[in-house]
Parts: sequence; structure tokens; C-alpha cells
Amino acid sequence: MARADPASLPSTSRRDDRVLPATRVLAFVLVPILVTAFVILYGFPADTGRLFAWTIRPTLTPMVLASAYLGGAWFFVRVTRERRWARVGAGLLSVTLFATLLGVATVIHWDRFNHGHVAFWLWATLYLVAPFLVLAAWVANTQVAATPRPDELRLRPGARVVVAAGGGLALAQGLLMFAFPSLVIPVWPWLLTPLTCRVVGAVFCLGSAGLVVLRDSRWVRLRLMVEVEVVMLTLILVGAVRARADLYADRPLTWLLLAGFAATLVASLVLWRAMARRERMPGTAAR
Repeated sequence: MARADPASLPSTSRRDDRVLPATRVLAFVLVPILVTAFVILYGFPADTGRLFAWTIRPTLTPMVLASAYLGGAWFFVRVTRERRWARVGAGLLSVTLFATLLGVATVIHWDRFNHGHVAFWLWATLYLVAPFLVLAAWVANTQVAATPRPDELRLRPGARVVVAAGGGLALAQGLLMFAFPSLVIPVWPWLLTPLTCRVVGAVFCLGSAGLVVLRDSRWVRLRLMVEVEVVMLTLILVGAVRARADLYADRPLTWLLLAGFAATLVASLVLWRAMARRERMPGTAAR
């Protein structure tokens, strides 16, 4: 039997590493939602009772959540523009986990939300539907994902270990906060409730995107994740300065967490610069 010419096969059967149109449409829908949530939570963190799905106190917590929203907006803007799935694929599973955890938290703490506010119904609809849509987009796109090329720039072993360790630590921290808020609340750097502890834990779980390097150390897979991380960490640290009165200065975890955020931000910028320099050097792509 004659073998079909690959060029004659339907486009969905070719591994051309493109971002599928349905994934772009999903990204177009999510970007304005995320930007709106960011403006409300970061611009008016003291007015969540009037403007948002539930009243969040103190003001540092809505700013932390807002950092995830702006990072997510930047991620999905890039999804709408990128041609290669490899550039954006690593983020969708962590977004699925984030949205799933917020959906579960919404069900667990249903009575804490402002049911009479339109923002609540938008929130509930988003987090009860988005996990399935984002996961479906990831599954569909993996069917056309191209295999790695040997000439693509890769992280060096040391950087790969550091990135994977950071992603694993963020995931473990987030899952601990979500599953056992009563253990975390007494030592956390600012006031949390069981609901806000789970929400902040979901934000930490976004760091699990770094675990992609365990299977694929190509820089193209990690680059956008580093950009998102820089956006989020910068906003969190600025938020900590804005809401410094919310911090418990006598708790050791306060200074450990802030130092960790700052160190991770610096490390991300150093990694970005180092990889950009290697990209400009001829003959170093696969090293």
C-alpha cells in the first residue's frame, strides 16, 4: 500500500508545532477578564467588598492575586501572537491547576462570596468552566506539538536543577496552603483566612510551570514562564511595600518570604540575561 504524502494530510495530523485557532480564541476571551481583575484588585485593593466577588482583607492579599492576573494576561497575550506551541505550552497545565484550585475553593467557601454581585457570578463561571477549557486546549495542541530539534538552545544542568527545584518548592508550598490552611495561617507574614490562604496557595502553584525543565530543557519552553514570573514577583514586592503595614514584622517567615521573592526575581533576571547572551553567540544553541 502506498504511503500518503505528509503534505496531503489534513493539517491537524501534522506536527507543525502551531498554536491552534481555538487556543487563540480562548486566550482572546481571557485577556480582558484578567486585565479587568488586575485593575480592580491592584488599583483598588481596599474596595473589594464593593467591586469584587468577595471582600478580601487585608489589602496585600488582593494585590498578590492581582499579580497572578497580570502575569496571566501577559501569558495569554503571547498565546494570541505566538506561532510555536513550544513557546507557550508549558504554562497551560499550571494555569489549569490554578483555575481548578480556585474553583474548588469557591465551592468550599461558597458562603464567603458576595452572591448578589455580578462579579461573583463571573468569578464562579470562570473557575468552574476555565479548567476544562484550558486543559482541552493543552490536550489538543499537544497533538500537533513538534519534537525538539537538537540545535535548540538548552539550559545548562545547574540552571535546570535550580529551576526545577524552585518549581517544585512553589508547588509544594501552594498545595500545603490549599490543603492545610490551619497550619499556615498562624505563621504567615500577613493575615489570612482559610479562603484567602487557599487562594494564595493557588497563586504559588503557578510556579509549577518551571517543572517543565524536568522533561524538556529547551529555553524556548521556559522563556515566557520566566517573563511571567518577573511580572508577578515585581508586582508582589511592590505590593508588599504599598501594604507594609499589613506585614507581621515579628514573624520570621515574613523576612524569609520577602527575601525569597527578591532572590527569585534576581535569579530570573540573571537567567534571562545569560540565555539572551547565549542566543546571540553562534554555535552555542545546543549546549
